[in-house]
Order: sequence, then structure tokens, then C-alpha cells
Amino acid sequence: MSNYLNVSRSNAQIIKYPIITDKATRLLENNQYSFIVDRYSDKITIKAAIESLFDVKIIKINTCRLPRKQKRVGKYIGWKPQYKKAIVTLSESDVINLFTDN
Repeated sequence: MSNYLNVSRSNAQIIKYPIITDKATRLLENNQYSFIVDRYSDKITIKAAIESLFDVKIIKINTCRLPRKQKRVGKYIGWKPQYKKAIVTLSESDVINLFTDN
């Protein structure tokens, strides 16, 4: 596990994808954005990755590692992978456009 932490990762590998749920869209009103991130990354690397990818200023970042969930397919029982969620609060003047306008 220590070898994994020492490997330099690109910003796109740290930030997997944004979360688009009911709660996450309610948080957009408070200028808070939710992302699924690499589960071994810390707050400092997550902050640097989001600031460089989206060119924004981050005020606060909250992270949590969610527990693994059991998945059953027929008689076989397996596990869904564990992941880490980051909720990022931006400054008032910054916005991340998650929805493209067609």
C-alpha cells in the first residue's frame, strides 16, 4: 500500500467523476460540489487537483470513505468496491459547470 501512495497520479486519476443525486444538486445552491475521488488521496491532493482542473478557489473540503456494500447475483455474493466522496465548497465568485448546454 505504501508503494501506491508514493506514485504520482494525474489530476484526472484523482478526481473520478461528479456525483449527481438529489442531495448533491441541493448542495449546489450553497456552492458545494460532490465528487467521487481516489480512495487513497488526501484533502491536499484533492484540493490541488480540483483547483487545477476547474480553475477555481476552494474554501473548504470534506471527505468520507463510505463502507463496502454487499451485492448478490443469484446464489453468488460479492462486494461492491469501496470509494471515497469529497464535498468541496467553493468561493462565492467561482462556479463549476457540471451540466452542458446544448
